[in-house]
Amino acid sequence: MLPSVVILLILLSCTCGENPAIQFLLTNRGLYYGKHQATDWIQQNLEHATLPDISGEVDIGLLGSIDYTLTDITITKCDLPEPSVEFYPKITGFKTSISGLSIALTGGWSIHCSIIRESGSFDMAVFNLNVISAVELGKDPGGHLSVSSISCDAQVGDVDVQFHGEVSWILHLFVQHFKGRISGEIQKRICPSVEEIFVKLESHLQAMNVSFDVNQVLSLDLHLTSLPVVDATSLNLGLKGEFYNIRTHSEPPFKLKSFTLPEQQGYMVSVGLSEFTLNSASYGYYSAGLLQADINDSMILQHLHMHLNTSVVGLLIPQLLSMFPGLPMSLKVYARQVPVFSFQHDVVKLGLHGAVKAFAIQPNGTQIPLFTLNVDSDLSGKIYVSDGKLKGSVKMDKFTLKLAASEVGTFKTDTLENLTRCGIQTIVFPKVNEKLDKGFVLPRIKQAQLVNSVLKVEQGFMAMSSDVEVFPSDKGLK
Repeated sequence: MLPSVVILLILLSCTCGENPAIQFLLTNRGLYYGKHQATDWIQQNLEHATLPDISGEVDIGLLGSIDYTLTDITITKCDLPEPSVEFYPKITGFKTSISGLSIALTGGWSIHCSIIRESGSFDMAVFNLNVISAVELGKDPGGHLSVSSISCDAQVGDVDVQFHGEVSWILHLFVQHFKGRISGEIQKRICPSVEEIFVKLESHLQAMNVSFDVNQVLSLDLHLTSLPVVDATSLNLGLKGEFYNIRTHSEPPFKLKSFTLPEQQGYMVSVGLSEFTLNSASYGYYSAGLLQADINDSMILQHLHMHLNTSVVGLLIPQLLSMFPGLPMSLKVYARQVPVFSFQHDVVKLGLHGAVKAFAIQPNGTQIPLFTLNVDSDLSGKIYVSDGKLKGSVKMDKFTLKLAASEVGTFKTDTLENLTRCGIQTIVFPKVNEKLDKGFVLPRIKQAQLVNSVLKVEQGFMAMSSDVEVFPSDKGLK
């Protein structure tokens, strides 16, 4: 009994899934827009589409049976009412229905029996074609979104056929038979065609990457963490949303906190981004040793009439003037800890814990270590969307500079701390905020553009809700 219980608990733990760091939510409004775009695409692509040949035989009494074939069947006109599409929680998917579809077709016919072998052309009209289908969404073992057609029902209301050719009168004698056979052939081919569409879509989804390299340092994992969640008004997809150091692929030293993405019915889509996603990227860069920089005199703003050397810095640290007079200096700036983002209501906070190691550079190029300062700062900022751009502002909440180690003896850091704080606030932040105020254009998804977007920062995550505009060249699967 105990082993069975253990196995059951293991299976239950495996099916619960993991918390997503990114959530995507499609609303009824987005579903309606997608349905409208898909209808336009289907309308355009059905016209002049070629259908498979239809073959059969008919018994005409004294003449025996006649074999017939309808070939080159091409749709010349399509009257496609906008279908009904709705979320279908019962199967975790969608339910679609098309009522009153009518199409006009043209093609060629040929018949042959013991005494007749003729051909010609035909015009056909199919009226009141109704299709109801249900599509289930799921997750495959690799974390891809899966789609499968689980039910389909098609009914053809009526068919009208006009045959043209020298012996077409023979076919017209049995037009009722042809109408029934053709209606049946069309009807039985509809659902397999619908299923084939979703098989192709499934193949397309399976080919999509759920993990890819962002640059030479980071990869981003976007596999589904659990089955899609569907209710009467929305579809929610939970994605891993974690950055990894490509070389080590190690997990960060902090845990992902779950969050609930609020539904915004006034918008087509919403995307929720956990603070964990940004922090995993931060950890990826930190673990790769990239959160560091070397600063020398050539990088100092010359219009400030300042230089990075022992003569200038010695004004604050007198022993430098006597121990290493007139030598240029270099600084190694690096993160002591992983920079951590924190999302709070309407505010993004960032904690920075760094260090600055100073060196004097001798004429032969040898670097002599001087001292190490620990620099800790808390920043807070606003982030929002305006005029189709991502904008924001940042300010300093806290700044401290302390002596961590010294090869030249102890010294006070109060004045150096105040000057550094003042320089950051009067020189660095204004330039940063100027760029943030100009903003960054929201990214396009192929030929889809986010419009009417709003962004809110909540506790532990930020959420962007938006409408989507799809350009005609991007409709349909390529």
